[in-house]
Amino acid sequence: MGRLFYGNATQPIEMPDRLLAHIKVVTATKLRRGESFTLSWRHPEDVPGGRSTIWLQPSIPLRFVFSTPEPELLDPAFLKDLANAANSSGGLSVDLNMPVPVNDEVSTPQARVPVGARAA
Repeated sequence: MGRLFYGNATQPIEMPDRLLAHIKVVTATKLRRGESFTLSWRHPEDVPGGRSTIWLQPSIPLRFVFSTPEPELLDPAFLKDLANAANSSGGLSVDLNMPVPVNDEVSTPQARVPVGARAA
């Protein structure tokens, strides 16, 4: 399970890595543009309360923590759906247990070279 840390909260929002990877891309894109939005979800049955909403804006620190070291493959159509929802007046609302579609035309993560690494 991945974890999203919001602001100075010590308790993370837990969700599957694949869903968190898609939310991370949508969030980074919107915040890079200076656009704020809401992210809402229903609590699992074992968590008190029914649902939560957080306000995402560039001045609030976020940390995305993934349980696996390998980047998730991204589904372009699902990213577009999430981005459209984030752009709406209702904001981005997700089911933390929703299966993220797997598309044959997935975006592969870019190979990254660590800072300071030299080319051979």
